[in-house]
Amino acid sequence: MSKTPLAFHRSSLITLTIVVLSTLVGSLRAGDWAGWRGPNGNGIAAAGQTIPTTWSATKNVLWKQQIPGRGHSSPTIVGDRIYLTSADEARQTQAVLAFDRATGKPLWLTPISEGGFPKTHKKNTHATPSVACDGERVFASFHHHDQVTLVALTTDGKELWKHSLGRYAPKKYEYGYAPSPLLYENSVIVVGDYEGGGFLSAYDCASGRRLWTTQRPRMYSFSSPIIAHVAGRDQLLLSGCERVMSYDPKTGKELWSTPGTTMATCGTMVWDGDLVFASGGYPDAETLCVKADGSGTVLWRNKQKCYEQSMLAVNGYVYAVTDQGVAICWRGSDGKEMWKERLSGPVSSSPILVGDTIYATVESGTTYVFKANPQKHEAVARNQLGEEGFATMSVCDDRIYIRAVTHDGGQRQEWLYCIGSGE
Repeated sequence: MSKTPLAFHRSSLITLTIVVLSTLVGSLRAGDWAGWRGPNGNGIAAAGQTIPTTWSATKNVLWKQQIPGRGHSSPTIVGDRIYLTSADEARQTQAVLAFDRATGKPLWLTPISEGGFPKTHKKNTHATPSVACDGERVFASFHHHDQVTLVALTTDGKELWKHSLGRYAPKKYEYGYAPSPLLYENSVIVVGDYEGGGFLSAYDCASGRRLWTTQRPRMYSFSSPIIAHVAGRDQLLLSGCERVMSYDPKTGKELWSTPGTTMATCGTMVWDGDLVFASGGYPDAETLCVKADGSGTVLWRNKQKCYEQSMLAVNGYVYAVTDQGVAICWRGSDGKEMWKERLSGPVSSSPILVGDTIYATVESGTTYVFKANPQKHEAVARNQLGEEGFATMSVCDDRIYIRAVTHDGGQRQEWLYCIGSGE
């Protein structure tokens, strides 16, 4: 790996951890992309934004900045800062990084762990979960030394607390770890599913005290939990381990569950009205719709597969891009296929919705832009940025933030791009 201004060697870590070049406001603002899948956890950006539908390595690029190491975490944007995780695989170090939102200037890098890297899938990394930020603290999770670690930092990168969440040592499926931490009221919620015994746990944001923990099935899965207000209450939704499940986010108590999807899912569940939708996965392929009223009623199923990526649900319809790059629209109430269009594949990142426009990036770094139109596939643009597109983009304040990868002379380099139309 080529060295950069943020290389993960010790001398740079010490300097960069303590140097903060400006005093920036970290308070949470409406529309900030404060964690995985954005303001509401459903991949839908805040309303009223105008962002470009076309870009390239030079067109509509407001700034770009090198990222050291390798990771698939999405940019988390809160206040005047952007937060990412990354891992130096050669030195086996994991870290949280912060950048200036206006300029992309590196602000700090805080190392979290060293050594103990497990085996992982070639499409996974040792810094895949996105961080969550409540405006005062930054929360990140990492897999190392056969455990999952949850850490809380200040917005200036100083460690507040760090806990091992328990043993996480898959043997049959050594594919690594992926779920992102989830904020709910005063708690941060994390999950770890594997055949040795999984967990779903909540910790107090300020103190790190464990609030509750719930056992999960002894199966392997990767999906991130999400909170949705459906059927008159807040529900923590999670798919995988051959179930679609709902929990009370205050206590961890199971509200309802139903057999569905498959053993391993990666995508985060979505919802529209009182209907919830999930897809997987491995070893089987299934997408389904469940009534979230506690009955466990499955309204429809099909054999489409959105394994690594999440879907979008809006205005009575579900939009998805399958593993092999086929865009599909289903009617949410009965699963009727409205249209299907081949883009390209394979796909690992999740589509996002900005206004009435969907942005979907495939692994080759191409982003397909099309309308959220249930009547037909309405293509808008096709954009290439770098040669890899695994991280899901983030959008706020009329800007797109993209983690992309270039290869130059055999050297792999990650970049953080800010895309916008300018002033």
